[in-house]
Amino acid sequence: MSLRIYGNRQLKTLPGKETRPTTGRVREAVFNIWQGEIARCHWLDLCTGTGSMGAEALCRGASLVVGIEQSSRACVIIQQNWQQVANAEQKFQILRGDVLQWLPKLSRQQFDKIYFDPPYASNLYKPVLDAIAHYQLLETGGEIAVEHSPQNWTPPVIPSLEICREKVYGNTALTFYTVTT
Repeated sequence: MSLRIYGNRQLKTLPGKETRPTTGRVREAVFNIWQGEIARCHWLDLCTGTGSMGAEALCRGASLVVGIEQSSRACVIIQQNWQQVANAEQKFQILRGDVLQWLPKLSRQQFDKIYFDPPYASNLYKPVLDAIAHYQLLETGGEIAVEHSPQNWTPPVIPSLEICREKVYGNTALTFYTVTT
């Protein structure tokens, strides 16, 4: 199975339902919202899945893309996909394992854009957002896009982050956070 991203580039995906790719409609919406802010940005992709969001960021000029994904099978595909779309000046890294264990290890870095798309039924939303805030992983002026189901969603309250916008696209919703000023 494969999917297409910016520039009509084709990416590999895992067969079955081990990962859930972000739909083309949602990918397009995110990159339209962040239009003009991707070139040269540092992008963090949490619960990377197929890697389509990170690949889009690379195609649109991100200088650094870091992804965290639990599935070793998915990591192999993501690595191949990102190698295919990145140019020589861009850097990328896929980290295999638990997102909550990796976030403290990234504490010396800051990211302009963070895309967080965990399994909708997981209990990761608040702990991951707390860790992002605690380790100051989001650059001032940057944004986090949190993908979730529009049903039964209560946005986590994080003292140093504030919701700056919310969007719904059918069965997918996005809540955007920024650093409190």
